[in-house]
Amino acid sequence: MQDLIFSLPDLELESGQILKGAHVAYRTWGQLNADRDNVVWVCHALTANADVLSWWPGLFGPGCYFDPSEWFVVCANVLGSCYGSTSPLDADPATGRPRYQHFPRLTIRDLVAAHEALREELGLTDINTLIGGSLGGQQALEWAVQRPDLFDHLVVIATNARHSAWGIAFNEAQRLAIEADPTYAAGQPGGGDEGLRAARATALLSYRSYSAYVETQTDPDDELPLEHRASTYQRYQGDKLVSRFDAYSYVALSRSMDSHNLGRGRGGVPAALGRIGARTLVLGITSDVLFPLSEQRELAAHIPGAMYAELDSRYGHDGFLLETAAITHFLELFYAPTFVH
Repeated sequence: MQDLIFSLPDLELESGQILKGAHVAYRTWGQLNADRDNVVWVCHALTANADVLSWWPGLFGPGCYFDPSEWFVVCANVLGSCYGSTSPLDADPATGRPRYQHFPRLTIRDLVAAHEALREELGLTDINTLIGGSLGGQQALEWAVQRPDLFDHLVVIATNARHSAWGIAFNEAQRLAIEADPTYAAGQPGGGDEGLRAARATALLSYRSYSAYVETQTDPDDELPLEHRASTYQRYQGDKLVSRFDAYSYVALSRSMDSHNLGRGRGGVPAALGRIGARTLVLGITSDVLFPLSEQRELAAHIPGAMYAELDSRYGHDGFLLETAAITHFLELFYAPTFVH
């Protein structure tokens, strides 16, 4: 399946800048039913893409909870990503050259504006479920605040109402690694790749947990290895991301994540969350150090009638991608007729 491309009109960003010539890559699965009310819209996380069936298996796909034989599934690649939507690698219409590190700052609200424009283009007026984890959850929350009557159900996992100083510090540490690579400032294809490798190794420490590393990356007791398992794992993961992602997009999207604050200009976070009209399921992960349970509890406390549950996982933040059986269990409870909003 190939990505579909939607060309945006000139998009005014939250900063006041105009993003000209922008486009969004997206995919759909399944068919709209007669009432056009079986839509599931997926907001993806930092380095994912529009192909939700490839990165959320066990939750989306044939035989899964969100089976395209029953649902019309939509997933759009966010602006700034290197997976088909307008990114730092695309040419600036004014100059004909890629923007690289000069790509305009995008906020979560800008990413949502692109989703909203695509929704209007597709003529979808009733979205049954809006779902996302991490950066995807931030987008979903922002959109649900903006359009309280559009979504019937909202499912957010391992996310928050405002990106924390802790999360911003982790992102800045990763950007410092990328910016320390001299090829990044040169503005060229592959610029910042070595820095991106180091950034990914840093990020993994926030995505996983102490217990997960100890259980899977501890060296055998009787060996004195030249390379420790944990060391080679970090290098492997860095190489893996460099092979599929781009440093300029990584910087752009991590800055978008830092911008997330539902309460900005809305009288604070509680007031903003109080606007959400969708039936909401909030899922936290017990071992998540990047988006701790306190942030999920804040969401549930201020979203009217929200259901709150915790995934008991050893995988840390990445549990939102891996614990699909547990997520399915809570979805079944959430959608059950006995659930009271």
